[in-house]
Formats: sequence, structure tokens, C-alpha cells
Amino acid sequence: MSDKRSLTAVERTEDFGSAGSRRLLRSGRIPAVIYGKEEHLHITLDAHEFTYKMRHFTETALLQIMVGKKKHECLMKSYQEDLIRGQIKHVDFYEVTRGQTLRTMVSITLVGTPIGTREGGVLEQVLYETEIECLPQNLPETLQVDVSALGVNHSLPLSEVAIPAGVKLLDDMNKTVASVKTVRVEVEEEEETETEEVAEEAESEE
Repeated sequence: MSDKRSLTAVERTEDFGSAGSRRLLRSGRIPAVIYGKEEHLHITLDAHEFTYKMRHFTETALLQIMVGKKKHECLMKSYQEDLIRGQIKHVDFYEVTRGQTLRTMVSITLVGTPIGTREGGVLEQVLYETEIECLPQNLPETLQVDVSALGVNHSLPLSEVAIPAGVKLLDDMNKTVASVKTVRVEVEEEEETETEEVAEEAESEE
């Protein structure tokens, strides 16, 4: 695993509560929790290390957290941030178990230049994430969808997306992921909508 996705933590066994958390933050540590399937572990992270590395984290990035000599494979569930001070105040992790499938949402990234955009069309991404099921080691950071073959006024349903090996989609396969529309069609639709609204207002006034 990349060092950018590895963190070193210390188990937190005392000084809990808001006052204790403030003391940790002042000392350069971030309070955090690793949620397991049956129990959870309170830890502290080095603020500098976490802040530097978190830009490489996504909701589906598998992280390795070393607490003493024990390794925990986790997903970052959420974090609290003080936007005024630019400080991370707390982090929640979810521990995964190798050999056991997990369900999570994964982002969708469009790749390629659609044929339709060279013919005056405009690419529109409709679906930005989808639910998947897989083993932790097969977890993709993002689901890359090739839209190169997409022509004008054509759409790409989820059922036609190439799925990585070991990954199962749990979403509606008829959902549209992306489409290419002509600007003219979009303008005409807007004009028709405006015309209908004007007609409805006129009828209501009568």
C-alpha cells in the first residue's frame, strides 16, 4: 500500500471529552475513532501527517492505520473541520475485514472525449455516484466510465458501463450515466417551457 494512504496512530485511553479534545488539538494531535463491526477504538493522529495525506483520500480509498503493532484497514467515514482555523477537529474511520464483502458508494469519473462533442454536442454527466459491493482489495477509488463513443443525442446507461473485476453494481441498471445533447435542442426546450408558462399565466388571468 502507498505510504500516502498509511497513517500512524496512538490509542487514546484517557482525557476524553471536549476539554481533552481541545488539549489534543493544541498539542498537534487529532482525536479519531475506528469503528469496527463489534467495537470501536479511540485513537489520536498526528495533525501534520493527516492534513498532508488526506488530499489523497477518497470515500473508497483503503487506508492502513498502524496503532502500535496492529494494522487496521479502514475507510475514512467522515471528518469535522474548523473552516475558520483551517483545522481538522475529529475523524471517523470504518474498519473493513479482508475476505468479507462491503457495500459503499463510489464516485463516477467520465473519461474520453465523446464523438458527439466534435459535432456540436455538449457532454452532460447525469449520475455522479453509484452503490457497489466487493471485497476490500477490489475496491476502486472511482468508477471510470469511457464516453468516447457517445454521439449526439445519445445517452449511456449504467448497464453498458464496464465494471472492474470483482465489483458488483447494486444500482438501477437503467439509470443514465451521461449523455450528449445539442445546444439547439436545449435552447428549443427552454423556449417551449417559457411559451407554456406564458400561456398558463394568460389563461389564469382570464
